[in-house]
This record gives sequence, C-alpha cells and structure tokens, in this order.
Amino acid sequence: MRAERFSPRASLAAWERRLAALAPWLLVVSALVRAWTIVTGFGNETIDLYVYWALAPHVLTDDLYQVTSPNSPPDFPLPFTYPPFGALVFLPMTLLPWVVAQWTWRLLSALCLYWMVRVALRHVAGEGWTADAALWRRRALLWTALLLWMQPVYHTFEFGQINLVLSAIVLAAMLARSPRLAGAGVGFAAGVKLVPAISGLFYLATGRFAAAGWSVVAFALSVGLGFAVDPEQARHYWFGLLGDADRVGPVATAHNQSLRGALARTFGYDVGTSWPWLLAVAVTAVLAGFALRRAVRSGDALLGVLVVQFLGLLVSPISWDHHWVWVAPLLIWLAHTRGTPWARRWLLVLWCPVVFLDVIAFQLDRQPTIWTISRPGYLSAIGWAYPALALLTLAAIAFVFGGRAVAARGEEPALAPGQGVGSRNGEG
Repeated sequence: MRAERFSPRASLAAWERRLAALAPWLLVVSALVRAWTIVTGFGNETIDLYVYWALAPHVLTDDLYQVTSPNSPPDFPLPFTYPPFGALVFLPMTLLPWVVAQWTWRLLSALCLYWMVRVALRHVAGEGWTADAALWRRRALLWTALLLWMQPVYHTFEFGQINLVLSAIVLAAMLARSPRLAGAGVGFAAGVKLVPAISGLFYLATGRFAAAGWSVVAFALSVGLGFAVDPEQARHYWFGLLGDADRVGPVATAHNQSLRGALARTFGYDVGTSWPWLLAVAVTAVLAGFALRRAVRSGDALLGVLVVQFLGLLVSPISWDHHWVWVAPLLIWLAHTRGTPWARRWLLVLWCPVVFLDVIAFQLDRQPTIWTISRPGYLSAIGWAYPALALLTLAAIAFVFGGRAVAARGEEPALAPGQGVGSRNGEG
C-alpha cells in the first residue's frame, strides 16, 4: 500500500485547529502575563496616558500648552501635543481616579485590538467566515493572544497610548458603508490627532467623495469646538505649535520610525524637509500610489486601508514605534490571504522578528541620550527597520501581489468605487 504523501499545509492546518480549541485559555494566559510585565515594570507609569489624564483639564484654564506633565521623564518634559479637541475628548476620563483610568484605558485598548483582529479576519475570510464561523472566531482569539506580544501593541499598553483606540475608530470608519459614518470617524479622529487625516486619500482613491466631504466637515467641527472653548489656545496651536516636531519629541531617537527619523540617524543631523526627506517622500508617494491602485483594482479594501496608513506613518515627521500597530492587520492579511505565497512568506519572515523582538529597546540601550543624533553605522541601519520594511511592503503590493484571494475563488470583489466593505461583510 502506497504511503500518504506528507503535506506541510495539512500539518499546519491540523496544528492550527488544535491551538484554536485552546484559544480562549491561550488569550487569558497571554493577557495575564502581559499585564504582569506592564504593572511590574516601566509600563505601570503609563506616562503618555498620564499626560492626557493630568493635562486635559487645562483646556478649561487657558494654559493647555504652557504646562507639562508632572510625571515626565527627567530628559524630556512631556507637553500636551494634540489639538484642543483632543483635550476635550479626554475630559471625561479625568473624572476617574488615576488607577481606575489606567485600567479602563487598558481594557478599552485590548477590546479595540480584538475588534481590529475580527475585522481583518472577516475581510480575508470572505464567505468562509459564515461557512466556518466557529473556527474564525477562535482564530480571532488566537491572533489577539499573539499580537499582545507584538512590540508596537505592547508599547501602546506600556505608555498608555491612544493608538489602538484611534486605529480601531479609523478602521471602522474606512470600512463603513455609510458615507456620513465613514467621514465622521476619520474627521473626528483627525481632530484628536492629526495623523488619521491621511485616511481621506482612501476615500478619494475609491471614489467615495461623499465620505471625504463628511470627513472635512467633521474635522472642521472639531477645530471649531476647540476655538469655541479656548480661542487663544486654539490659535496658539494651529498657527504656532503645528509642525513643530521637536515639541513632540526628539526626531532622531530610536523610537521615531518615520522616514525623517531614519534619515536623521543616517546623516547624523535632522534633515527636516530638505532634499533627502523630499526625495524619500517622493519615492514613498510613488510606491504608495501604485500600491493603492493595485488594492483598489483588486477590490481589496483592507489592503487599501493599510497602504494609506503606511504612507502616513512614513511621511509623518514623528511616527513612534507604537504608532505602527497597523502592522497587526498586515500580518493577518499576509498569513491568511492567498496568491503569491513566496512574497507573503518573505514579508512575514522579515516583519515578525522586527515587531516581536524589541529592536527599539536594543537601539535605545546603545544611544547616549534620546537627543543624540549621530550614532554608529550599524545602529543607523537597524534604525531603518520599520521604514525599510514598510517601503518593501508597498513595493510588493504594487508590483508583486496579484488580485485578492477571494477574487481567485470567483467571489465578488471586497470593494468597488463608492462602496464600503460593510456592504459585503456586514461590518459597517
């Protein structure tokens, strides 16, 4: 009798099903271990959350941008860096005792991570989500347990950052069916923190002009509320502080994984908006343009969202490593979509050590101060980890990947111009 041929794919599928059966317990264990490492280490200070909690009330006392957090590290007094509307959004949290606010924020961030995982999995599953819903729900728990160990996610919890909450809102908005909901989510998110404004490019590329218009309206309302509460502070922010990257933090520190940060570490000085940065932005814009066109033509809404977010992370003056939580849905897309397996495997092989091993801490331990720009060549090279992989990912999407997996199975595209993904998978 002829022996059965070994199939790596079948073996992996069998292992996945065994792990899926344990998914709830694995998530509980992962969450408890991560919580323990946070509360017993630096993360228990959640210094960024303390900025929101301690300084937001100053939006009502005319000195929001003149004060710094009393919990700041010695080498950098932490100011409130968001628009006045951001402070208004955080005001309800300041009514809670500090410890309650900490744990409420951590729980909210964890729920947002799980929700982002579910949305990404529903997208790549297509009709398979309905056909085997129990397995996909278990996969969502497994992915959440795993992604708690991804360093951008962990650092978001450690610093008490807003990244997971804002990313969940933006993802919900960009994949929503209703143009008003889609526009309001992105517009108000940009009112809290400017970076989500890049999401409007996705609406323009997919012909969702009503959503783009509503995002402008929502953003204008957020700015107007800031002026209504404190005209002087709003004027100071929009016409004085906006664009001052040094106020946000040291541009060249290893934490900053934007193009400007990587270029500064390479050249040994802050390149600002000089020719190296302009050239890098031009190359990035071209790659992102081709990648976005490929995503739209293949009907892959999630891929289009990721392209736009990666563009924003690269061209922003400051993109802290914990801003790169958008790598989480990218890993899900790479692991579960079909087509061009060699490219997807190579990107997974490259991304995983960068985001699951703390390459940022490795660099921080070897730079004299967060303000030091010049450093040895090998540290400059490692400092390109996130930007270089993001550029490689955009290039792969633009020129290597084919159409989305569901298209190959004869299903309808996930997105046509003027549609949100909610019209297809019920997430809207």
